[in-house]
Amino acid sequence: MIHVLDPATVGQIAAGEIIERPLSVVKELVENSVDAGATRVTVTLEEGGIAAIEVADDGGGIEPSDLALAVRRHATSKLSRATDLESISTLGFRGEGLASIAAVSRVEILSRGIESDVGARVTAHAEEVSGIEKAAAPVGTIVRARELFGNVPVRREYLKSPAAELTRISGWLSTFALGYPRVTFALRHDGKEVWVMPAVDDEKARLAMVFGKAAAQSLIPIDNEVARSMHGSLTGFISTPGNDRADRRMQILFVNGRLLRSTLLAGAWSAGYATFAMTGRQPYGVLFLQLPPDHVDPNIHPTKSDVRLRFGHQVADTVKRAIAVTLRNHAAKRFGDSVTVSAAPESIDASLAHLQTLFERVPADDPSETGAQSGLRVLAQIDRTYILATDGSAIVLVDQHAAHERIAYERIVAAANAATAPAEPLLVPFAFELSGDRVAALERVLEPLREGGLEIENFGDRSYRIVATPAGYGARAFDVSGFLDDVNEGARERDVRERVWASLACHSVTRAGERLDLSEMTTLLDRLQVCENPMHCPHGRPTIVRIEPGGIARLFKR
Repeated sequence: MIHVLDPATVGQIAAGEIIERPLSVVKELVENSVDAGATRVTVTLEEGGIAAIEVADDGGGIEPSDLALAVRRHATSKLSRATDLESISTLGFRGEGLASIAAVSRVEILSRGIESDVGARVTAHAEEVSGIEKAAAPVGTIVRARELFGNVPVRREYLKSPAAELTRISGWLSTFALGYPRVTFALRHDGKEVWVMPAVDDEKARLAMVFGKAAAQSLIPIDNEVARSMHGSLTGFISTPGNDRADRRMQILFVNGRLLRSTLLAGAWSAGYATFAMTGRQPYGVLFLQLPPDHVDPNIHPTKSDVRLRFGHQVADTVKRAIAVTLRNHAAKRFGDSVTVSAAPESIDASLAHLQTLFERVPADDPSETGAQSGLRVLAQIDRTYILATDGSAIVLVDQHAAHERIAYERIVAAANAATAPAEPLLVPFAFELSGDRVAALERVLEPLREGGLEIENFGDRSYRIVATPAGYGARAFDVSGFLDDVNEGARERDVRERVWASLACHSVTRAGERLDLSEMTTLLDRLQVCENPMHCPHGRPTIVRIEPGGIARLFKR
């Protein structure tokens, strides 16, 4: 038999989709405060929000005649017709937040408008709504929710400890505050102040609160020149290569002021950091994406934690390119800071032109001709792995394998993109045999290998032979087994061609433990300095370490 559910049951079912824990209540109320134009928002908790939650703001307030409607389901001031859903510019819009909170707690709303001399109060629980009472109140709105899930004990049993719930709320609120720097946010718990974020002029002043002081210092602003090609804007801060974390939790994204999960553009982060980040490690930062309201549909998730973009692929590509351009520019600057160029150009543009000239010339074998180009003097090879050099003011260590890998990778990419396939035929092809599972792995990457200059042809049952190698590498041994391991273990988010070319470069260049003479080391440094990203190998490992005089002095306890 089919039953029509009573309003109280309907309310609890609907609330279950929106209100999952104390953080859900805080999120709904704080977003309402921001929509109301608040310049100060204070969140006060008891027992991690399980016993009580209060959100107070100094926004525009609610008219007394609207208070009773505010806690009714699907009653909102932000929409009036279905077509308004096509261009939502506020954080809230469904009119379900307060009603859902009232369905699972005892709610009190105290509000006063700017032009009113006295405030008004209303209480609500489940389907019961009190009459409107006059009450003394400051300008703005105060919402209190007590006994969360008191009428849904099974939900209350699944809540974490008060300390755990407080940590969730503190983390979300401080992150949300990044998107609203001109609003003061405060958090109190059990009668004590946890923290206060005063209003500031820009997001940068709040980075340390969210990421930590040391991590915030490694964040660099996004180069938004790329984003100007799309309808909207992209700003933010991203971590420099080498500063990363084990997961994506600190890849923060705001779209039109809405704090979202990072999954929306997670692929763009990974693609932008391709060849800049270590495999298995994740960059961090915050991106602020501003798009026309009719390009964003936030009405796809009960908690509004995700959106659908009208031109999602184009936006993701723009974010990827903006990240990549920012990292490349930063790498060029870092290289300039790490290595003193002999002829100091008047501008960075002149410097880049100077480096491009070097790239186009073939390095000479005479070290006297090459050493002056980088401003570095090669001193020695250490452990047949590192090149020791100096510019007269500091010591520079270069990882010979990582440096050669970067040089080879950029040559492969440039040639493949130009469709020139710089391959050199081998006088004696190199034959090898693979197991069944490795045959399939190799077959998947034969085409990008050919584009990169390594030509492999079938030579019988599970047998293959290398008939040509990338130009400049001749008969240098190629580690087929290591290459296949590297490709299979590469980050899935990275473009397969980039992954293959990075592995191809890694397994066809100078290795650690290989002796180099002075001219080879000098030539390697000259070629490295004209790379697009001279500071990291295509797998994200650093190529250059500079030890300043101060660091040397500390080693000698000076």
